[in-house]
Amino acid sequence: MNAQNFSATVFDLAPVAMWLEDFSGVKEQFELWRTEGVTDLRAHLLADIRRVEACSQKIRVLAVNAKTLELFEAQSFEALVGGLSNVFRDEMLESHVNELLALWEGKSEFSGTAVNYTLAGRRLDIQLRGIILPGHETSWNRLLLTTEDVTAREEARRQEERQRRYAEGMFEHSPVSLWVEDFSRIKILLDEIRGRGIVDFQVFLDVHPEFVRQCMSEISVLDVNQATLDLFCAPDRQTLHQRIGEVFRDDMEKHFRGQLVELWNGHLFHQREVLNYALDGSERHVLLQFSVFPGYERDWSLVQVALTDITARKKAEAYLEYLGKHDVLTKLYNRAFYTEELNRLERKSLRPVSAVIIDLNGLKEANDESGHDAGDSLLRRMGEVLSSVVSLPNHAARIGGDEFAVLMPGADEVAAASMVETINELLKINNQFYSSAPLSVAVGVATSQSGETMEAMIKRADLGMYEDKKTHHAAAAVRSAHRAKHGV
Repeated sequence: MNAQNFSATVFDLAPVAMWLEDFSGVKEQFELWRTEGVTDLRAHLLADIRRVEACSQKIRVLAVNAKTLELFEAQSFEALVGGLSNVFRDEMLESHVNELLALWEGKSEFSGTAVNYTLAGRRLDIQLRGIILPGHETSWNRLLLTTEDVTAREEARRQEERQRRYAEGMFEHSPVSLWVEDFSRIKILLDEIRGRGIVDFQVFLDVHPEFVRQCMSEISVLDVNQATLDLFCAPDRQTLHQRIGEVFRDDMEKHFRGQLVELWNGHLFHQREVLNYALDGSERHVLLQFSVFPGYERDWSLVQVALTDITARKKAEAYLEYLGKHDVLTKLYNRAFYTEELNRLERKSLRPVSAVIIDLNGLKEANDESGHDAGDSLLRRMGEVLSSVVSLPNHAARIGGDEFAVLMPGADEVAAASMVETINELLKINNQFYSSAPLSVAVGVATSQSGETMEAMIKRADLGMYEDKKTHHAAAAVRSAHRAKHGV
């Protein structure tokens, strides 16, 4: 077998698709453009993609091997050449620019990726390599090209790119605040503590509370999403990172201690309710969900923290709790709280306990004569007076329609008498501003005696209030009779 026959056999039996082509027409086109003053071929071609197509049409296919016919699903060389317009189209013209540019710049070789199509219309991703054969550098009438099918590789790359964009989209556009963090330094610190023989981590944290702060300082925030910036009122990621200390402060240390205990116990996924702060200083109650990414269980170098804003829910819960213990009109505690507090005081050994029972005189008359708005005004004013007088550990409550109580744990008779005196003084001041509708009260006060139950002590205060109310009514009757007698 002579060398020429051997080369033909190698060409035809090569496992890679090979093309022998004539680019002399392309060379002539280049020379024409140069005489027309074209210097920037890329800009010239991209200005009108039809120029690329014109160059492509000047290429003559001289021969292909069997692998080429197989790859492009062609029955014969004639069928392949006749269908080249279907093989080289769409994206192929854009990638063809790079090949033409290499030749324009005097290079004898070029390579790149391109998209071709089989005669049946199936897309092919190919790795293209071309070289001007030795001896044909002047005419370009013999170029050898190989087209390696890399569709599987490129599809895998595209799939990976789609998955990456999908994950990034899910992260960036999630309505939940997401943080990607590096906890590897915390893992090292916990391993060091364990290596020192520490078994009871809770006791260790009690003795070394500074360890919690040390671990907090070792958290590295890698990324946050847009929902995080919105939640914490941060204009951008850099600002949030620079002011992260304003977000994680105060009670956050207590919550983070709980997280450390979870991690110490091997719980790489856990959740808890925590309190953070936005950069404008407002509170953010959040449900924190912590998870170590799969594959990073050994070093915790990639973890995700998801924060769901539950501020509205916590406010609703707090308001419902407030309603459960407070009288909406007077803002004082209600009877339910009063009863619960009496039971608590009964169970406690703290003694003495004093109680002031107050009945608002004239509420029914105000409602009957001037309407319930007038009566509500009296109740609100009474609430304001008691709120300004009573402070912890004492509690003031509205325990009936016109009845109020002040519970004073640890207060003796002197303290209780002082409370009554202060209430009366503030009533006088309040009445100076509402002279047309003065507040009048009947008061009973009692202090627990040795062995006396809370219920018995309250009954004595009630009796004192009723006696005071009788005195009030008797005095009112005398004044009414006097006015009637004198025609007032």
